[in-house]
Amino acid sequence: MPRVIGLMSGSSLDGLDIACVDFSADEKWTFQIVHAETVPYSSEWVKRLSTATGLDARAYLLLHTSYGHYIGECVNDFLAKYNLQVEKIDLIASHGHTVFHEPWNRMTGQVGDGAAISARTRLLVVNDLRAMDVAYGGQGAPIVPIGEKYLFNEYRLLLNLGGIANMTDQKYQIAFDICPANRILNKLVQDYLQKEYDENGQQASMGQLNSSLLTTLNQLDYYRKSYPKSLSNSFGLDIVYPLIEKENGNINDVLHTYVEHIIQQICHSIEMIIDKEKQGKSAYANCKMLVTGGGAHNKYLFQSLQNRLRDQFEIEAVYPEKDVVDYKEALIMAFIGLLRIQKKANILASVTGAEKDSIGGAVWQN
Repeated sequence: MPRVIGLMSGSSLDGLDIACVDFSADEKWTFQIVHAETVPYSSEWVKRLSTATGLDARAYLLLHTSYGHYIGECVNDFLAKYNLQVEKIDLIASHGHTVFHEPWNRMTGQVGDGAAISARTRLLVVNDLRAMDVAYGGQGAPIVPIGEKYLFNEYRLLLNLGGIANMTDQKYQIAFDICPANRILNKLVQDYLQKEYDENGQQASMGQLNSSLLTTLNQLDYYRKSYPKSLSNSFGLDIVYPLIEKENGNINDVLHTYVEHIIQQICHSIEMIIDKEKQGKSAYANCKMLVTGGGAHNKYLFQSLQNRLRDQFEIEAVYPEKDVVDYKEALIMAFIGLLRIQKKANILASVTGAEKDSIGGAVWQN
C-alpha cells in the first residue's frame, strides 16, 4: 500500500496544503487520507509569491530554490507533528506554486525546486507536473481529472471552488477553468474589510446586485471561448480585479455581485457543454456534482449555487466530508505523483487538448 505526501499551493494563497495519503489498487483505486493540514503562508511568503511575475531571472530562480527548501521544511514539520515515519513514505508529489502559465507559448512555470525538497526531506520527489502536457500542446490544466476518474468515479460532475473555479464532466472527459473565485472574493475582503475571508458569505448575503458590474464581468472574452481552456493566476488580479475597483461600490454589493458572477459562469459552462456536445438539459437530470475547495465552505455561495443548479438543470450539488473538501487537490497531486513513478499516464489529453496522454513530472531520487 503506497503512502504518498501530496502538496498543493493554489492561487488563493491561503497556504500550503499537505496530505498524507495511503493508496490501494486491488480491484479499483481507493485512498485514505491519513493526516492533512494547511500551513498558512506568512505575509512575507504571500508577498513573495504574489509578486513573483515581476522578478528578474536571477531573483526568480532564488525564489524557486528558497521556496523549495521552505516546502521541505514544512513537510519535515508535518511528519514530526503526526509521528509519521520517514521510511514509510514512498514519495512526495509537489505541485509547487504557479507563477507563469502561458500554454499558447507552450510554457508553464511553478516555483518550488524539487531538488531542494528532496534534499531537505531525504525522500523521492516528483514535481513539475504540468510541463509535459504543455510541451505536447495541451493547456496543462486542469490536471486533476485523472484522479477524479479513478478516485471519484461515482460523480459525473466535479466542481472545485478554489482560487480559480474549475469543473469536470466525466462522461465527456471534459474539464476546464471557469472563472476566478476565492482569489477575488478573499482579496476584496482583505482590501476593504481587513479580514482574511468572508466567513460563510455573510457580507455577500447582505449585499444587493450591481447589474452594471455583473454585465461587465460576464462580457469578458474568456467566457466566450470554448474548451479546452485554462486561466493563469494573473487573469483575476490583472483583468478582473481592476474592473471591480472601477465601480467603487459598496463592498457588500460587490461581494454579492461577484458571487452571482461565479454562479452564472458555472451555469454558463454547463450550458456550453450541453450545446457543444449536442445534448438537452435533461442530460443532467438527477446528476450529482461533487463540490470541493475553500469556496464550498462559503454557505451563501454553496446554497445559492445548490438552488440554481437544482432549478436550472436538476443537478444535486454534494458537499462531501471535510478532508475531501479541503484536500482533494493535494490528494490528487499525490496520486499523479504515484502514477508518474509507476510510469503510467497521469495527464489526460482529452481534457487539456494535448497531442497525447502524457506521463508528467520530474523525478528527484534521493
